Amino acid sequence: MTTGAILPALNAARFLKEVISEIKSLHPDLRILVVDDGSTDGTADVATEAGAEVIIHEINKGKGQALKTGYAWALENKIDYVFTLDSDGQHLPAEMASFLTTAKEGNFDVVVGTRMAQTDNMPWIRLKTNQFTSWVISSLAGCNIPDSQNGYRLYRSECLRGVKLKTTRYDSESEILVRLARKGFTIGSTAITTVYGDEESSINPFVDTGRFFRLVFMLMFSRD
Repeated sequence: MTTGAILPALNAARFLKEVISEIKSLHPDLRILVVDDGSTDGTADVATEAGAEVIIHEINKGKGQALKTGYAWALENKIDYVFTLDSDGQHLPAEMASFLTTAKEGNFDVVVGTRMAQTDNMPWIRLKTNQFTSWVISSLAGCNIPDSQNGYRLYRSECLRGVKLKTTRYDSESEILVRLARKGFTIGSTAITTVYGDEESSINPFVDTGRFFRLVFMLMFSRD
């Protein structure tokens, strides 16, 4: 079984060396792709020096589009299972093994990390937002996804083939779960550690909330 990891990156140069090094030390045979989504801080250079493969978007296209680039890479390279995780150190490479175990034991096509089992350090507004959006996405998908906004995931790459996503930003991570569930693919979850650093979030609470509700309405009137 071959495995890979997709790291969408926007101005993540100061984090990438450590993240890539840790992944390589734990999983030396795992292929790592950094999708530099219009960075201006040398992200691509740092990723290359750390030993990752790199694809560059010359202009920022959004996290969802960066992930699509990664999905295509995984399929083109015949990678069996591919992780997605943030490039800023919020997702711990040491927890990758639990995704693989959960996928194998539960025969899941997708495993989504969940922070909902350990919420003591999670800001109240983020907790309530995650609970609400996860309830909405679970309802649309027809299965329980405790932390649908969590970008730390493992996909069986073949289930990504032919999936047509209409979104390109953070809402893409919600859309793909619903699309895959409606195609009959199975989705499980595994507990992960909640990590907060000093990185600045690129989520715009007003714009991205609007995008989320636009996605919900689109999916309500679409069955594929």
